[in-house]
Amino acid sequence: MIAVALIDLHSRRWRLRGVFREMSPETFWLICWSIGGLIVMSLIPSKRVDRIFPVIPPLCLLLAAQIGAGRSSLNANAVRRRSYLALALLFAILFTGGYTSWKILIGYRDLQNALAVFGRKIRHEAEVRHWRYEVVSAKDEGLLLYLQKTHFIEPERAVAEWNNGNLDALLASTEKARTLMPKLHHAVVSESKQARAKEYVLITR
Repeated sequence: MIAVALIDLHSRRWRLRGVFREMSPETFWLICWSIGGLIVMSLIPSKRVDRIFPVIPPLCLLLAAQIGAGRSSLNANAVRRRSYLALALLFAILFTGGYTSWKILIGYRDLQNALAVFGRKIRHEAEVRHWRYEVVSAKDEGLLLYLQKTHFIEPERAVAEWNNGNLDALLASTEKARTLMPKLHHAVVSESKQARAKEYVLITR
């Protein structure tokens, strides 16, 4: 899309005024939507992959608008631009398909579902043993989903709830567990043997 936009600007001898004058309000709105979404996503500290999803629809519509603009004119530049668009789309399909397949294979090889399996195991034990448990604030927001919780608990509150007898188990990162353990009464640590889940421990009584 950027290459097509640059080619279009070059054909107009880099006259930006002409571009904005001929641009429809709908296309201008799509550009604002895309740029605004990218800016918001960049400002959010947590870089989860699903945060990019709201930007994808306007980008797809912008690409359609670019192709439509090329089809509306029949000069030599438009014909050449359509061939460039076809090559760009073919490359995008091959690159995206190859990258997605590669990520899936890497995920299976490195057991990327380790946290999901770990969370399912903890939920099962909590149900069988009737545990009251919480998750200490961590970098992996997916833990809340895997453990079916709606929020993290701060370390200070976790210590208070534990020592008051309101909790039977805590899930914490190995780093935070080192500072929590001396403050927790009658606490025992059990570690996961799965690769990615090794970053977290389950604290029980």
